Amino acid sequence: MPFQKTAKLLLIVILLLCLTITTKADEQTIIRQRKQPLNFQIKLSTAIKGYDGKTCWVHARAGAIPVGTPGNQLDNPIVVMTMQKLLLSGSDIFYALNSMRTDDMGKAWKGPLEQKNLSRHDLPDGGEVVVSDFWPQWHAKSKTLLGIGHTVRYYGNRIDHKKNIRVSSYATYDPEKNLWSNWKSLELPKGPEFVSSGAGSVQRFDLHNGDILLPVYFKRPEKKFSDVMVIRCRFDGDTLKYVEHGNELSIDFGRGFAEPSITKFGDWFYMTLRNDKSAYVTRSKDGLRFSEPKKWTFEDGSELGSYNTQAHWVTHSEGLFLAYTRRGAKNDHVFRNRAPLFIGRVNPEKIAIIRSSERIVIPERGARLGNFGIVDVNANETWVIASEWMQTHGPNYVMPVDNKYGSDNSVFVSKILWSQPNALKP
Repeated sequence: MPFQKTAKLLLIVILLLCLTITTKADEQTIIRQRKQPLNFQIKLSTAIKGYDGKTCWVHARAGAIPVGTPGNQLDNPIVVMTMQKLLLSGSDIFYALNSMRTDDMGKAWKGPLEQKNLSRHDLPDGGEVVVSDFWPQWHAKSKTLLGIGHTVRYYGNRIDHKKNIRVSSYATYDPEKNLWSNWKSLELPKGPEFVSSGAGSVQRFDLHNGDILLPVYFKRPEKKFSDVMVIRCRFDGDTLKYVEHGNELSIDFGRGFAEPSITKFGDWFYMTLRNDKSAYVTRSKDGLRFSEPKKWTFEDGSELGSYNTQAHWVTHSEGLFLAYTRRGAKNDHVFRNRAPLFIGRVNPEKIAIIRSSERIVIPERGARLGNFGIVDVNANETWVIASEWMQTHGPNYVMPVDNKYGSDNSVFVSKILWSQPNALKP
């Protein structure tokens, strides 16, 4: 009996020792993982493709709807993409919004389904209006997929810039019906800065309390150039309401600033801005009042080479990245050098791109990729989505792409697979 008791005690001690060693090993593994630099893999896929030579899909962007209960959400959300047809023989001639959806992380996409209520509407003066440059994004506070864009007006299927008043417009998605609501317009105070103001192709930022920081670009009636500011809005699941706005950011050349996008990393809000000659960046402590914008550069001070197109943020809890296009990539045959689509890590203190981090996230095949979107799908994946825009250099920039490079109006879904979970997951 004493021998059996001793053996049992010895066994218990050995088990406890093994458990202690295992626990410490697990802790060390976690610590090592945390110390490892953030990295990622890129997995390229295609949601849809096909080119009829007359129109093409543009403005492909998506939002992710979490699936499951709060605190126990699954890693495979519903991802809803919107896009619209463009007429190749015109300049920015858009048609109805269409919707696509995947319930299995992009293995299969349903659609596209035309949203007839988000097609062109007749205006009293004989023109037509449609919502465009749309970007869906999950609004956690109201548990709503909220898409925001702006309107564009046509007269004889052409844009009359004297009559083309921009209005920020929005719609919500019903996952049960797989339909978008009618669009509504954001009501703004009276004032010259609000006469023509749009949130087209902008990346917004939702605060923890549900308020939305919505960057917009606007043109005062008396000015030649457009300016940028951030509007703080409140959304209750149905109506988007203006609360306040920040300072105005101006530049008096190249049509001014346009298509701003905002994010937060650490204690700072960052905003990237489009200008005809260069891409610019600025930052802010409160997300409303921003410093004087500066040109995007690499860390050594040389210009990034991005110009006259959009750039958007890829934000991870352990690192800030920018997605962009630029000159100097043997891409002069592409309209405004808008392909390939790059991703580069940002040095947040210098507010500059780390050159050695630059990677191609979507390859160049002769067509431009400048109008694109970002969606945080879950803690492990962020997707960059872009459609091949099948127009190139020529009179009014409306000549079809010579697709000898392989472009076929593919809608690319480039999946960024993180080496570490993103604590900023939706």
